[in-house]
Amino acid sequence: MKHYSIFLFTLSFLIASCKRQQVSQTPIISSVDTLKVATIPTQKDSVVAAPVAPTVTPNTPAEEEKVSIDEIDFKYLKAKAKVSYKSPNDSQSFVVDIRMRKDSLIWLNISAFGITGATALFDKDVVKFYDKLHGEYNEYTYANFAEKFNFNLSYDILQALVVGNRPFKKNKSRVTRSNEYFLLKQTDNKVLIDNYIGENKKLKKILLTQEDTSNKLTLDFDDFTTLNQFLFPQSSLITLDYVSKVDQKMYQTVVNIKHTKVELLDTPLEFPFRIPEKLLNKN
Repeated sequence: MKHYSIFLFTLSFLIASCKRQQVSQTPIISSVDTLKVATIPTQKDSVVAAPVAPTVTPNTPAEEEKVSIDEIDFKYLKAKAKVSYKSPNDSQSFVVDIRMRKDSLIWLNISAFGITGATALFDKDVVKFYDKLHGEYNEYTYANFAEKFNFNLSYDILQALVVGNRPFKKNKSRVTRSNEYFLLKQTDNKVLIDNYIGENKKLKKILLTQEDTSNKLTLDFDDFTTLNQFLFPQSSLITLDYVSKVDQKMYQTVVNIKHTKVELLDTPLEFPFRIPEKLLNKN
């Protein structure tokens, strides 16, 4: 259980490494069998391969009409997922309970062998993390993570990770065609966003690239199942490729999420997050 916070780090680029500064000196490229992932070279200036052939053609008005995305609409979400991750230093598996109020809150309860190890609460501005096993509590802003990891993270990206909706809806898009995918290209605060949309109008992949560091976050969605008349991705694959500030080498961490139960609800949910007073006084 001592490494569950590494999962949360990968999930949001952040938490565990804010407490631990250790970095492996041997680059390890993880492989995941459940979904096809492009091989990542270990050179600092390497680029992640696209999931399909790179040939693209300019969009036409007809293609722009086809590129509309069927997104999941909900008020509250309740889910349970099996999560596994592989990092340069370790690999672990957990059970994660997820609750969400759309565009507002994400609550995670991380456990193993039936024992709760940590709880996290994400809102639009702050991330709260309670390490129950080790008696530690911390709060972070998204700016903290951008400064530490040279990557701009947001609540909208985290929400997209869970439900498979497009995180940057208001940004202007340039549409191209890449074999069986429509590719929507966007930019947001020095982040390049590639949205790959399948013929079923579902978002299949998001590739986020930080321009000034070449660090990359890839979200792959698969195993779509009908849920409340929406196609919901039961599997998500998160791949983080980053250059270490310690040795300037490229490393990779992979998180695989398999939802075992998902409910889209109109009834309000509770988001329990109780911190011992003695820990609150330290912050």
